[in-house]
Amino acid sequence: MLEIRRYQAKDSEVVKELYLAGNTQMGEMLTDAELRELMSTPTAPFGSDLDDIEGVYINDRGDFLVGTQDGEIVVIGAIRKYSEECGELKRLRVRRHLQRRGLAETMMRTLMARAEELGYKELVMDTIEENLPARCLFEKCGFTERGYEIKGPFHLIIYGKKLNKEGD
Repeated sequence: MLEIRRYQAKDSEVVKELYLAGNTQMGEMLTDAELRELMSTPTAPFGSDLDDIEGVYINDRGDFLVGTQDGEIVVIGAIRKYSEECGELKRLRVRRHLQRRGLAETMMRTLMARAEELGYKELVMDTIEENLPARCLFEKCGFTERGYEIKGPFHLIIYGKKLNKEGD
């Protein structure tokens, strides 16, 4: 049974490990040249927010949640303030051996409900173009493509969803 709760400082190392494992998996979707470009970046362009989860997420009209099974963190996800009316879903990761079992969808739906509680009227998120499982999940949860962006070696698809109190 999945139990979802707010991030606690004691979760820091496990959250970072799960995040990096997800990046490794996404790296498998990149070409060797794209992966080399990412690895040659002098500063960590992705993930530095995990050094200050409380400041970046929890204390700035967002949230960071972890899902546990049998006391082990198996899924993570966050909401970050994007604008006054829009939140951004970030850092959705599931342990590789537990993927495709509904954990990410459960976390996404919990984050969508939490975003409404925080007063957001809309959510945005992105993923690399090659991440077909994530794209299918986003669309299953009611997100639609809003545009494209290039960040370094990544071709990102931007997704968005209007929120409402009645559900999806």
